[in-house]
Amino acid sequence: MENFNPVLRFVAVSDVHYKSERSKETERMEKAMKAAYRIAEEHPTYKNLDALVVVGDFANRGEQCQMDLFKETLDNFTKEETKKIMLISSHEFHGPEGMEGGYERFENTFGQKGDQHNVVNGFHFISVSSNNGAGFKEDKVAFMAEELEKAAADDPKKPIFVFQHPHIQSTVYGSCLWGESDFTATMMNYPQIIDFSGHSHAPINDPRSIHQQHFTSLGTGTLSYFELDEFDTIYGTIPPDDENAAQMTIVEADAEGRVRIYPYDVLTDNFFPRVWKIDTPYDPDSFLYTDAKRIANAEKVYFTGDEKIKIVAEENECTVTFEQAKCDDEYVNGYEITVRRKSDGLIERHLAVWSSYYLYNMPETVTQKIEKLKADTEYILEIRAYGFWKNYSNKISKDFKTK
Repeated sequence: MENFNPVLRFVAVSDVHYKSERSKETERMEKAMKAAYRIAEEHPTYKNLDALVVVGDFANRGEQCQMDLFKETLDNFTKEETKKIMLISSHEFHGPEGMEGGYERFENTFGQKGDQHNVVNGFHFISVSSNNGAGFKEDKVAFMAEELEKAAADDPKKPIFVFQHPHIQSTVYGSCLWGESDFTATMMNYPQIIDFSGHSHAPINDPRSIHQQHFTSLGTGTLSYFELDEFDTIYGTIPPDDENAAQMTIVEADAEGRVRIYPYDVLTDNFFPRVWKIDTPYDPDSFLYTDAKRIANAEKVYFTGDEKIKIVAEENECTVTFEQAKCDDEYVNGYEITVRRKSDGLIERHLAVWSSYYLYNMPETVTQKIEKLKADTEYILEIRAYGFWKNYSNKISKDFKTK
């Protein structure tokens, strides 16, 4: 039995994007806080929500009315005993007077500095705001280095929770396009860091939203709209149903410094079916979520053989509908769909689409239109599913003919 009894609980959110008036983002943030307190209260032994960390881009443009509206949410939907820790980044700088105005409005509205070192229930929280677009200049790097040294001196084995808006480059999913490397050399010295970042709007139920190598990194998702970090799909980086996005991360730690991370879907009020466990954050050899381990142990992606493929063919296009493939312990990431001419086997069309795994209620089927086919031509349609760790399924196929 795990016997994990928390002595700390906090919520991390980012990329809320409050507008100048009430919007779906306002409602989602309020719902997120209600859910967080309900979850805390339902715990059998520890019922506190000790902190809320807002990891940047809580305002869409950083205008005063947007900051005031977010402050109103905090006042009405968080309790006094919950520590509110906030930082700002690129979107807070879109308002009047740019970055300088954003910092001034932030400090005046929330009574906080952009860079902070808080201790909550004996755990160190270091948060740093951007000052170079979404990135960081030398003064911020120096602040991070100094505060990390202080935290590690307090207890070198205890997790240090670190927060900045952009991902650390080459860590979590989303960091390819939305990462910064300013802190990398400093943070590599502290494997006990558990780092939280946003900026990308990448879904937190993507298994790549936790990354371990030199330290632990986690994405914090969005309460506004999804964006993905792959460029070979037909949609670009904005997926179908991108606005069905409201996710938060709930984090617990126990007296031994063990950490449990629970990704939560605010829209449906459900935990995603995974818990990330970090028992010895100071020891990289114990990390469970390295790329090497996950590629080596990737679950099989497969079609059962009973999938039904439906193709509606027109003169120069077709619409295909098929049942999702399976992956026993994870999601299916997406599909490669190939249309070959039956006469010679050459490829007429080849495309990649997502499975919509980022939605808690992932659809049971995938439907896709394929255009620019030749009229009155016999084709073979092939489908191959893939996971997140270079794991591919068998192919399924079906013949059809255009009109």
